[in-house]
Amino acid sequence: MGRNSTSKNGDAEAQHRESLEGASTLEGVGAWVAHRAKPYTPPWILAGATGVAGSVAWVPAHGSPGYAVGLTLGSVAVTGVTAWVGKMTTPQRRLHSAVTVAAASTWFTTMALAGWNSFTLGAFWIGGGALALSWNVRQVMRRNPEAVQAGTDADGSLLEKVKLAGAKIRKAEVEPNRVNAELLLPAGELTNDDVARSLGNIASALDVAPTAVRYLPDPDSARRGTLTVVPRDMLAEVVEWEMPTNVGGSIADPLVIGRYDDGSPLMLWLPGDPQAGRNSTHLLICGGTGSGKGDGALNVVSEIMGRRDVIVWFSDPKSFQDFGPLRPGMDWAVEGGAATETMVTALQAVIPARTRWLGEHGYRQWVPAAAEPQTDPAHSCRKGGACGCEGMPFLVGWFEEAANTLRFMGEDTFTGIAQEARSAGISLVISLQRPSHDQISTSTRASIPSVLCFGLDPRDESMALPPSVLDAGANPGAWGNRRPGYCYLVTPGVDEQRYSAPSRTLRFTGQAARVMEQLAQWALRNGATVDPITTKAAAAAVGNAYTHRHHTDEQAEDSVYLADSDDDREPESEAAGRVDAEDAHLDPQAELPAVPGTLAAITLGIPAPEFTPEEARAAMEGIIAEFEQRGVMVIGPKDVMDQAARLGRSRPWVSGEFRRMVEDGRLVPAAQKGRYRITPAPALV
Repeated sequence: MGRNSTSKNGDAEAQHRESLEGASTLEGVGAWVAHRAKPYTPPWILAGATGVAGSVAWVPAHGSPGYAVGLTLGSVAVTGVTAWVGKMTTPQRRLHSAVTVAAASTWFTTMALAGWNSFTLGAFWIGGGALALSWNVRQVMRRNPEAVQAGTDADGSLLEKVKLAGAKIRKAEVEPNRVNAELLLPAGELTNDDVARSLGNIASALDVAPTAVRYLPDPDSARRGTLTVVPRDMLAEVVEWEMPTNVGGSIADPLVIGRYDDGSPLMLWLPGDPQAGRNSTHLLICGGTGSGKGDGALNVVSEIMGRRDVIVWFSDPKSFQDFGPLRPGMDWAVEGGAATETMVTALQAVIPARTRWLGEHGYRQWVPAAAEPQTDPAHSCRKGGACGCEGMPFLVGWFEEAANTLRFMGEDTFTGIAQEARSAGISLVISLQRPSHDQISTSTRASIPSVLCFGLDPRDESMALPPSVLDAGANPGAWGNRRPGYCYLVTPGVDEQRYSAPSRTLRFTGQAARVMEQLAQWALRNGATVDPITTKAAAAAVGNAYTHRHHTDEQAEDSVYLADSDDDREPESEAAGRVDAEDAHLDPQAELPAVPGTLAAITLGIPAPEFTPEEARAAMEGIIAEFEQRGVMVIGPKDVMDQAARLGRSRPWVSGEFRRMVEDGRLVPAAQKGRYRITPAPALV
């Protein structure tokens, strides 16, 4: 790409300017002549040295056949080496060097064998002078303005081939496995859009991968930009995940999830940084089947769970097939459906509570200091000193395989949460296979600033990556599922030039499961615990669904990675200690009582008995209480139809009872039409 032409032409211009300066006195003119002649003396010095060497060589070589053969072979060898070494230079320089060496070695051999005579003397003066002068001419031509222009556009033929004739490379920087060139387009003839359309042709001309060529336009110019070429794919080598990079660090520190194609680390930030001017962000993870999206998600969540000041709420409709080893370390984990709907409802409730707490303590956004005990008077909710309030850790709400959740709950739900959560110290992570219009709305997509995009269908590129990144050369559709782990990362805190740079996440193997299990236990014992503000808001919204969530010591003790002894059986004393007080009098060995006649009649298909309206309403209250006890806090009429039918009631009666419970405050309409949130019983007045 002519990366050396700029420096060479610059040196020639500097020498030319220097040659025009100097004193006009006789001494100054003499110094100027000597100074100007000095750069051209090396060829003449070498010619004279060749003559002296030939004269000296004549003494031992005179009349010796062995010397004749040796000198001849040596001449051929030196000429051949010159031609071989010259492969690294231009064809003109290679030919010029080979002719010069061949002529000098031939004359030297002849001189060593025959000595000085009319032929060797004439050849020395005429041939040696002509060769030395030819090199002087070459030096002079380097400063020719036309030569400078040709040097600056050393890739002129390349740019012409890709329909960018007239473009100039102003500056080229060579880094390990990367070349950055500042491109200047002819005024009024070409724009940055023309370069973006020519990236494929440039890759073809350079014989590199389509994703190896990127172009970042100058935002202040329509005809300037930086062309980047990465000739060697450093992502081809698979690197396995071993452990998180910063266990015990802050969630405000970068999450290292892989590497770029030049070998530099692939980093992501979730919280904002007021000093760096970086905003908090939400993250979309997308990629087709086989693209490596699952491993990429594991990279992100394992980095998150290794930090000391963050809690994770995680929804996975796939029953934690990939994330199971990490589940015990999560503050709240559900498996989709109504439980996910409940989690979203809790998120909606905790956002204003967390935002209010941050504002009362003088935080415009969440920072690591907000997770520590509030001992700084500058961040106190009281006047006159530090309040000592318990800190508030960062919260990550992760929704795996979110397409079904988005369809089930409606787009407005996630859009509203995404727009409000960042100011509350909450980041959403939404993972899905296809970021298409039928999977996620444009409003929801616009509310998620960051994206980790793996290989996908080319038709989905426009929803996954911003147009400017695609124009700069990003092409996830070229990967599909053929390059697992290859991805693009667009996120605050990363140089925009990196947005179109291919990267690759680390691969998770079966051996990683043990480390993930240990990481979950570290998070359970040493990580952040949920703060009172978040707990109170979530419990008020969804009751037992949060307060009785499956995040208990029993789970940790029953897991295989905590078995510290050969006998995994639970001591009877500990088992007895976990029996509910109201069940303490029961004898597990006693015979079960007889089935009541009413229940037996229902079981045998006999028509259910008639209930008075008061009894039916009480029965409905019992049904709702049962859902609440199970932690299902968002329901609809269809969810209770089976129980209502056993009471001899129809759908209109159920709908009427739902309306009555809404008026009484027992149910609250949810975001999705026809769904209702159960108000926890303790919260009722």
